Amino acid sequence: MTAHPPPAPSFRDPRLPFAKRIDDLLAWLTPDERIAFLHQFAPAVERLGVAAFRTGQEALHGVAWMGPATVFPQAVGLGATWHDDLVRRVGEAVSAEVRAMRARDDRVGLNVWSPTVNLLRHPLWGRNEEGYSEDPRLTSAIATAYTRGLRGDHPVYWRTAPVLKHWLAHNNETRRDTTSSSVRPRVLHEYDLRAFRETVEAGAVAGVMPAYNLVNGRPNHVSPYLREHLRSWTDEPLLVCSDAGAPSNLADSEQYFETHEEATAAAIVAGVDSFTDHGTDSSKITARVRGALERKLLTEADVDTAVRRQLSVRFRLGEFDPEADPYADTADFDTPAHRALALEAAEQAIVLLRNDGLLPLRPGTRVAVVGLLADECKLDWYSGTLLHRSTPLEGLYERFGAEHVDFAEGVDRVRLKTAAGTYLRVPEAPEAADEVRGAEGAIDPALLAGRTDLPPLTADAAGTELALIDWGEDVLTLRAPDGRYLSVAEDGYVRAAADQPGGWVVQETFRLEPADTQHGGHLLKHLGTGGYVSVAADGVKVAEENPEIFRLDVTERGADAVARAAAAADVVVVVAGNDPHINGRETEDRTTLRLPAHQEGLLRAARAANPRTALALVSAYPYAVDVAELPAVLWTAHGGQAAGTALARVLAGDVSPAGRLPQTWYASDEDLPDLLDYDVIGSRQTYLYFEGTPLFPFGHGLSYTSFGYEGLTARQENDLLRVSFTVTNTGGTAADEVAQLYTRAVDPSVPRPRRELAAYRRIRLEPGASAELSFEVPLRSLEFWDVAHGRWRLEPGPYELLAGASSEDVRLRTTVQLDGEAAAPRPVRARGLDAADFDEQRATEIVDRTKESGDAVTPVSGGTGELLYRACDFGDGVTEVTVEASGEGVVDLSLADGGPALASVAVGATPGPYDYATATARLSVHGVHDVRLTLRGPLRLAHVGFSG
Repeated sequence: MTAHPPPAPSFRDPRLPFAKRIDDLLAWLTPDERIAFLHQFAPAVERLGVAAFRTGQEALHGVAWMGPATVFPQAVGLGATWHDDLVRRVGEAVSAEVRAMRARDDRVGLNVWSPTVNLLRHPLWGRNEEGYSEDPRLTSAIATAYTRGLRGDHPVYWRTAPVLKHWLAHNNETRRDTTSSSVRPRVLHEYDLRAFRETVEAGAVAGVMPAYNLVNGRPNHVSPYLREHLRSWTDEPLLVCSDAGAPSNLADSEQYFETHEEATAAAIVAGVDSFTDHGTDSSKITARVRGALERKLLTEADVDTAVRRQLSVRFRLGEFDPEADPYADTADFDTPAHRALALEAAEQAIVLLRNDGLLPLRPGTRVAVVGLLADECKLDWYSGTLLHRSTPLEGLYERFGAEHVDFAEGVDRVRLKTAAGTYLRVPEAPEAADEVRGAEGAIDPALLAGRTDLPPLTADAAGTELALIDWGEDVLTLRAPDGRYLSVAEDGYVRAAADQPGGWVVQETFRLEPADTQHGGHLLKHLGTGGYVSVAADGVKVAEENPEIFRLDVTERGADAVARAAAAADVVVVVAGNDPHINGRETEDRTTLRLPAHQEGLLRAARAANPRTALALVSAYPYAVDVAELPAVLWTAHGGQAAGTALARVLAGDVSPAGRLPQTWYASDEDLPDLLDYDVIGSRQTYLYFEGTPLFPFGHGLSYTSFGYEGLTARQENDLLRVSFTVTNTGGTAADEVAQLYTRAVDPSVPRPRRELAAYRRIRLEPGASAELSFEVPLRSLEFWDVAHGRWRLEPGPYELLAGASSEDVRLRTTVQLDGEAAAPRPVRARGLDAADFDEQRATEIVDRTKESGDAVTPVSGGTGELLYRACDFGDGVTEVTVEASGEGVVDLSLADGGPALASVAVGATPGPYDYATATARLSVHGVHDVRLTLRGPLRLAHVGFSG
């Protein structure tokens, strides 16, 4: 007889639905194997032929961390393109390179952690470069385009599985794992949730990553919003991946739970499915899960639910159907098409902020390109390694010819003199190989060590002239003549070893601190270690004792070199901005909008020597710059591998700039709220609410041609507004225009945006050509969150539609009258008042009512705060007020017309913050009134009820 092999398990049968196959595979797995799947590095199950799997491959603007790959503009630069189709094509190219790299390096994962859809609410946030825009509509549109490109267009299988970052209300690096964002319900629904919701509903998202911070007193990794909101937006089983180390933070830095078992259980129950913690070591997480199961904090069903979600992603990625996977043989990597796309994206991201006719440059112009970034192509933490490189200087050489271009970097050239009279010297190392940080790839580049194969610095009579690059805020880098930066490795020695500043902890930054002030002496502090540089017999090192006192001998001032180059040129281009690893990055917020003082000095020197000076800002974030005397100003994010060529082509007029600002550029620091103030409505943040005069408004960007707008029409059809207008290129240059449509409630009953982006379209028009643009604006986009009733509401009345070239450059207006639901007073006799559903507040913050769900309100720092609730309907009258609160303090109730308190309710001390008690007082009030609650002391108010 012939022996027949046993039938393959059902999970191997591609004819079955994924859900049935997942159930079958789950049944084959033992409890321990299921638990092991909860860690980021899920092990192989060899007896079933199931491979190991890793969640998380960074791919924000190209494949990151895994070695050479195509590098596209930073995310904020992609946002500045306002071009959905372009961004979709970038996503396609990135995901193709993920697949191609995966084929030769199984460290590369297909579950990509991108894009970032945190809104760029505050321009001092260190991770501004990672987001797309301050506006939810623009952010969700760009994010949707990118995720569609990452996902691919096959109806069943996905090229990569995108995970959105970072859920939720996360815009500060300062104490990011312990600060709480106080987010009132209107801001939550109308602002922070919107970008996530619209992107998830578009159907190309595999999951989300919670952020490190807390929202309303509760860590995002145990947020009920994952269940209440995120999972309600789609029928797909979204995978929630923790941020690195965040599960441990729940019990460690945040001390939200007493034990790691409680924390892990709470995260799983809330909806976290994959734990990124302790690197590749899964033992701690799996032990915590087992401990939680033993303590009955979790059930096996909870574990199974999380495993199902992970398996759903793996099946969609074709892991179990390699022969059917349409993307299995993808090999597109560093193709001519990808290189062309990188250039196109870099060109389209450039924003012309100001131009008094200086640009474009005429043929034969002699150009001086100067500044700290004039010959740089900077990468950020989430970049891949450059395969190709183009700096502004190289781009201008290529475009205008080297004989027409002069260069001055603007750095100070210095020698560091020791107390013994010798100078620091960089030894020659002719046999040392050139190395680029991260070129070999690393799953966790934070673990990459510095080079120790080069000799440490010494001191001798001649020394070495170093380039001192001043990045502002007393942070500097020092570069040797061969281009290598001074860096400190784990052994503590100072070497000229780094190709660029970088790393999770940057080891190439220093600070000069005055020491022997009588003789101009300085200590040289190494910022990465916090130690001071000393000179010893065996070399220059960072040591705990005997710090060297250095005197700075300046051989050339950077401003002098800039002035010389500027004076000899027809036009000067000052290239200024930031290094993405310094003064504003992940873990570090900026402290000011100002351009660093040294770069301001270079700009002044260039301008004084030659008034025909253009400023090209290359930065991850906005600056506040005095532009009144500058004939031309441009901005681009760090533009990736083709940045320099793109800038040169725009300066030359080969490309008419059409990037638009994705966030407001404020005129000064005084225009900014506190970094931790997340109430965009109450503190009038972003273009939606800001009432001052910005330096440059949201959506701003100029062109080398002009455009006319005419014929705005709008009509309502069922639940849509159909809007159209015509745009005409009225100039003599073919160019792109970004036509923008905004809406505004004319007579709102509550604070509403001054104007709000409803739609946009980037179009290309030849001179004299016109295009009629049509848009559909859903009426639901005009709704607001009615805190009085806990739901969305379209207010009846007039709404203005505004068409133009930016949020402030409005060319056309029309008004439509819409029916809606009239405002109704709060039914406080029936529902009372949930504390967080206020209309206005002063000196309060929202906190967690319980560790599982709900909100309460507390005065800031246990002081005195106020809450205002409008239009409270007491009907024929009430005679008693009941306060539900914890802590200790007093709640005074008065009518908002300024009269005396009608009731004062004392809250006695409760055992803990989650131990709520009720207290009552007599109250006599009837009819409809605005109510003011004054909270005094360290109490947490959850609810106020009325009776009688």
